Amino acid sequence: MLEYSSSDCLALLIVLGGSLVQGLLGIGFGLLAAPLLYLLDPSYVPGPILLLGFLLACCMLLGNQQALAWRRPMPAILARLPGAWCGGLLLGLLPGAWLGLLLGACVLLATVTSYLWLEIRCNPRNLAFAGFCSGLMGTATSVGGPPMVLVYQTCERLSTRNELATFFLLTTPVSLLVLSYQDLLPADYLSTSCKLAPAVLAGYGIARCLDNSIDRHSPRQLMLLLSLVASCWLLVSNLWQLLS
Repeated sequence: MLEYSSSDCLALLIVLGGSLVQGLLGIGFGLLAAPLLYLLDPSYVPGPILLLGFLLACCMLLGNQQALAWRRPMPAILARLPGAWCGGLLLGLLPGAWLGLLLGACVLLATVTSYLWLEIRCNPRNLAFAGFCSGLMGTATSVGGPPMVLVYQTCERLSTRNELATFFLLTTPVSLLVLSYQDLLPADYLSTSCKLAPAVLAGYGIARCLDNSIDRHSPRQLMLLLSLVASCWLLVSNLWQLLS
């Protein structure tokens, strides 16, 4: 029987919030959950976050009863393969404090860019570039969604949500395999993921109930605010650790 400490309960709330936001918008789980969970325990990143994101992608596709929408994101799917390999190499080279700085910088950049909401066309070239960056960032830091969101920002919400779910469903195992091959996954990452999995199911279930009634901009603003605070906290705390 699984036992939960006070830290585990806080992690459950973080995962539930990230799953709720992604269930509504199609993105936000890694962006919201990764920096906050990293502050609790660095071992949550990237293995458990990636596995929980894969579970959430499965829930989104099964719950929406949608076929795999793979045609348009195929350039991104293919480009994530070399990106994931480069991300694994980067993770193996960086010590913990530098990884924390990288994670904080990635989340801060994604948050600021989301506020500015730069318009990027959703074409095969941009999808391929975004897929490579997603593989690099997602494997090294578990925050692989922002590059894809920037490409999909002008697309219709429901199709974006389904295509991003397909993208993460098909590519997240690649990142996990790369990390496993390079022996960068902790031995207990499966048990850690199992402890947090109920929060993914609960968050997605709540998102299904709220999908037709909630203003979709409200959770986005909350996500960006929390991501901004968490990324700044990560940058300051890890920079202080390096300087000291």
